[in-house]
Amino acid sequence: MGRKVYIESYGCQMNFSDSEIVASILAEEGYATTDRPEEADLVLLNTCSIRDKAEQTVLNRIDGLKHLKGRNPDLKLGVLGCMAERMREDLLEKKQLVDLVVGPDAYRSLPQLLDEVGTGQKAVNVLLSRDETYDDIAPVRLGRNGVTAFISIMRGCDNMCAFCVVPFTRGRERSRDPETIVQEARDLVAQGYREVTLLGQNVDSYRWNVDSRGQVKDPAKPVTDFADLLALVAGVDPLLRVRFSTSHPKDMTDKVLEVMAAHPNICEYIHLPVQSGSSSVLQRMNRGYDRAWYLDRIAAIRRILPGAAISTDLIAGFCGETEEDHADTLSLMDEVRYDMAYMFKYSERPRTLAARKYADDVAEDVKGRRLQEIIDRQMAHGLERNRQHVGKVQEVLLEGVSKRSAEHLFGRNGQNAVVIVARHFEGRELMPGDYIEARVLSATSGSLQGEVTTLLHTREALPA
Repeated sequence: MGRKVYIESYGCQMNFSDSEIVASILAEEGYATTDRPEEADLVLLNTCSIRDKAEQTVLNRIDGLKHLKGRNPDLKLGVLGCMAERMREDLLEKKQLVDLVVGPDAYRSLPQLLDEVGTGQKAVNVLLSRDETYDDIAPVRLGRNGVTAFISIMRGCDNMCAFCVVPFTRGRERSRDPETIVQEARDLVAQGYREVTLLGQNVDSYRWNVDSRGQVKDPAKPVTDFADLLALVAGVDPLLRVRFSTSHPKDMTDKVLEVMAAHPNICEYIHLPVQSGSSSVLQRMNRGYDRAWYLDRIAAIRRILPGAAISTDLIAGFCGETEEDHADTLSLMDEVRYDMAYMFKYSERPRTLAARKYADDVAEDVKGRRLQEIIDRQMAHGLERNRQHVGKVQEVLLEGVSKRSAEHLFGRNGQNAVVIVARHFEGRELMPGDYIEARVLSATSGSLQGEVTTLLHTREALPA
C-alpha cells in the first residue's frame, strides 16, 4: 500500500481513455496516481504504433528514464498499448530497462504481471480478445479538467485499411453494452462533468447484440446501433454535451445525422477521415469508398446539419500516389473546406497490407512538399471557416485557463472551435464548467476570440 504509479499516454484519445482504465485497475492494488515520474514506484508508457515517429518517440523516452532506475533500483517500468503488442520482443530484449509489456486487451492481468517482475519470467501479456471491453471498470479520470470526459464505447477495428496497423494491435471490433455506457454518462453528470466524448476506432461501426455475421445474439434484448446509442446518451441530461470520435465514412448514415439534428446537446461536429481525394489511391488504401461516395456523405451532412463543422485525416505520399492523385486531394479539400484536419506523411507500418503488397515509392522530399501544400491549403480553409463565426453569438462550455493568459479562459462551441474569453464577467469570476454565450470578435485558423454576453448556467447551479 502507499505505492504510486505514473502513466504517460501517447497517440489517440483511446490510449488516454485506456490509461484511465489502467489507473482504476491499479488503484485496487493500492497504487495512487502521480504526475511526477520521480515519485513513482511504477512508470507506465501507454503507446501508439500508428506511425514510425510515434514509436521512435517512445523508444527515446524509455532511454530518457534511465536516470530514474539509477536513483530507484526498485522502480518498475512498463510499456502498454499498441506498441507493446507489436514490439514485445524488442522491448524486453533490446530495452533492458523495460520490466513488463502489456497489450491493450490485457490490462486486467497487470497485478499478476507485476508480481512476476523479478522472478526471472518475462512479464508479458499481449493476447488480443474478441470480447474484452472493460465495461465493468469505472475509469479513474486522469489529468482532466473535471468538465469533459471520455467514454470508450467499442474497441478494435474490422476495416483493414492498407496503411493501418490498428487491426493487428487492437484486434476485432466489439461493442460495449449500451446500459453500461449510459450509466457511465449518468455517473459523470453526478460528478459534475458537463461533456462526454464517445470513443472508438470507428464509433459509427458500433453494433451491440449482433454477432460478426449480423445475427442477433439475444432475442430478448434490442439491437443497438450507433444512432440509437447517441440518442440514449443525449437523453441522460439535456445540459450534458455529447461528442464522438472517430467516424468511418462508410458507416456515417443519415440515421446518425438525423439523431444529431434532433438533439440540441449533441454537438454538430463530425470527424470524417477521407485520407485521400483520389479514388485510385482510396482503392489501394482499401477504404471501401471512392471520392464520389465520400462527397455524397459530405452533402448529406450539409443537408441535414447545415451548421456542422467537419474535420478529416489526410495522408500525403501513399504508395503509388501521383501528382494527379495529390491534385485530387487538394481539389477535394477545396470542395469540402474542412474546419480542421490532421495531416501526415505516409509511414509504412509492418504487417499491413500496404507493406506486403505495395512499394513505398514516393520520395521523402516529395512527400514533404505535398504535405506542406496540404497544410497550407488547410490553414487557409480553417481561417475561412473560423471567420464565418465572427459577429455571431454562440453557446460555449468553458473548459480551462488559456495557455497564453491566466486572465482568459477557453472553451468550445458546438462546432468544436476553441473560443477564448476574459476570465471575469459582470464582476464575477467565470469557472470551468460554466455555460456562457459569447459574441465572436475575431478569428485565427486555430481559435476564436470572443466577449461574454450572457452567463447561462454556472457549474454549481447545474442539476446533478
